[in-house]
Amino acid sequence: MAHAYTPGLTVTERTIVRRKRLLPLPGTVLVNVGDAVHADSPVARAELPGKVQAVNVANLLGIAPDEIREYLVKREGEPVHKDEVIAENKPLIKWFKTEVRSPIQGTIESVSTVTGQVLLREPPRVLELLAYIDGTVVEVHPNHGVTIETACSLVQGIFGIGGETWGEITVAVQAPDETFTPERLAPEFRGKVVVCGALCPIETMNKAKDIGVAALIVGGIHDKDLRALLGYDLGVAITGTEKVGFTLILTEGFGTIPMAAKTFKLLSAHAGWKASVSGATQIRAGVIRPEIIIPSPVDRHRSLDGREGQDERERTREGIKIGDLVRIIRDPLFGKIGEVSRLPPDLQKIPTESLVRVLEVRFPDGSTAIVPRANIEVIEGA
Repeated sequence: MAHAYTPGLTVTERTIVRRKRLLPLPGTVLVNVGDAVHADSPVARAELPGKVQAVNVANLLGIAPDEIREYLVKREGEPVHKDEVIAENKPLIKWFKTEVRSPIQGTIESVSTVTGQVLLREPPRVLELLAYIDGTVVEVHPNHGVTIETACSLVQGIFGIGGETWGEITVAVQAPDETFTPERLAPEFRGKVVVCGALCPIETMNKAKDIGVAALIVGGIHDKDLRALLGYDLGVAITGTEKVGFTLILTEGFGTIPMAAKTFKLLSAHAGWKASVSGATQIRAGVIRPEIIIPSPVDRHRSLDGREGQDERERTREGIKIGDLVRIIRDPLFGKIGEVSRLPPDLQKIPTESLVRVLEVRFPDGSTAIVPRANIEVIEGA
């Protein structure tokens, strides 16, 4: 029988991940191979060119464009301060004198005798690229960035918004099926990665923004609450650049969905540990999963035979096997988690009249369901 392979989320206690950190334009790499870095460590730096402003000196002085250089006080390449005179006329009567002042601090970029304009450029903006995760630099990409490796626990989510952040994990609920209500939030959650259970209403998210939490990790939210949080309908493009005040990761999907027991147990076991979190999600080609990376000493991930945790780049599957933990990703059983209990070899007809490969899933309560293999994803992990 041909193997069926369904990529799924990774929820694992031990693995080794690598993250490539690259500048958007050439710059300077600040670290070397073998250097230990923290999430907030600068690893590379670049200067973004400042904005350009045009000043029409010819019009302001009432002169011809080709005469502009005769009236300039500042020349190309010279620095200027805000409100400093850059050009002036020299009338016989001083009361008729006109001065043109710089609207910004920067430099004289260029002077045009065709348009009569002076172009001013603001100072460059320094862009610092941070490591994002605690780990070790294993590769330097000259003038562009580095690759960082860390031994860690890894949890991938279904969907997320918001950029990269980090903080101490705090578990705010007692069980994975609880709703995280606003009164559970406290000022001491500021800067923390908060594990929230099955549902996080919009009222809770608004309060989290006010308190200044770093991230919320929750089983699900209602789509209308996501719309209210963002102020607009989210499209299908990659997420991760939203400015909502915190990073949000859904581990299961939309609606009230208890967090998977394995995910909740792993996060609870690391309460008080530092985690790096990214909400970036892409569901089209080149899938990007939101993630929670919990770095830890390498020796903590050595198994009894001395081997280290599995590298995420080497995790491959030949196919679905009996005993695999899976999540159903289509209605009417969307979000339910169970184990594969049977793999019928023959094609079976489903309600749409299509003939497809199916599998049997056994749920924690002992009930079973026949599900098309395309409607599940494997929850991968060590």
